[in-house]
Amino acid sequence: MVLRDLSPTVSVIIPTYNRKPTLKRAIDSVLKQSFQDFALWIVDDGSQDGTEDWLFQAYPEALATKKIFYIWQAQRGVSAARNRALYQVSSPWVAFLDSDDEWLPQKLSAQMALAQAPDAPPLIHSDEIWIRNGVRVNPMKKHQKQGGRIFRQCLPLCCISPSTALIRTQFLQELGGFNETFPVCEDYELWLKICSGHSVGYIDQPLIIKYGGHSDQLSRQLKAMDYWRVKALINHLKNPDLSPEEHQELRHTLLYKCEILLKGYIKHNNLQDYQEVLSWRDQANQRASF
Repeated sequence: MVLRDLSPTVSVIIPTYNRKPTLKRAIDSVLKQSFQDFALWIVDDGSQDGTEDWLFQAYPEALATKKIFYIWQAQRGVSAARNRALYQVSSPWVAFLDSDDEWLPQKLSAQMALAQAPDAPPLIHSDEIWIRNGVRVNPMKKHQKQGGRIFRQCLPLCCISPSTALIRTQFLQELGGFNETFPVCEDYELWLKICSGHSVGYIDQPLIIKYGGHSDQLSRQLKAMDYWRVKALINHLKNPDLSPEEHQELRHTLLYKCEILLKGYIKHNNLQDYQEVLSWRDQANQRASF
């Protein structure tokens, strides 16, 4: 069965997998928004912790009135979960929230004030508050958020948090959504695609609380995260939308990350991806010599 929202201004998508302990906090932070013209989509990626039963007991009215939509699917990963709802919504804007994060009450209203401008960018993000293991921490300078043409800032690490992102729905659908072949760094891969051809909007105030340090974070379960970043970077070597300076910075970042990976593979005697990364390094070197 294909569900359809009633064309609100924003469709909010929360992917979840066995996150019942934090899911209520995330849902409630959406329902308490000062901007209320939204529908909330919860995509359950095969949870086995009773998420579905709990949800229908906790939010019967919101589900009955179509303020909340619930989709269950056999486990396919976070990107597939986000995309599952993305291609069913009919709202002009879509926003994402990870099931372990929390929005502040003015999140949508602040972003929609910017989104309503005639020249609004296709993506609007914001600053965030970091909580790690229950303690507030200050991000390092390299994590500082920005707006405008930020492709170069996107190269070293993921510089936009999915939970802060408000994106034009049709734009994201035409772009292909999140890359479902990436088990991690799928957001990094998407931001590179967007920022290689577009400027982004930025609100310089914290609009979400991002929680970290728990054991079920994907970034703590997979090693060699830079393999997936390099896999995303290599696709832009021939990108005609990049300036000469952006191409130069791209190659520099590619070569740097490839060298780290190759040394790590040799050190740990793990050569499974060695030849592939070696070929990526050679491609970056060849482009640098042009």
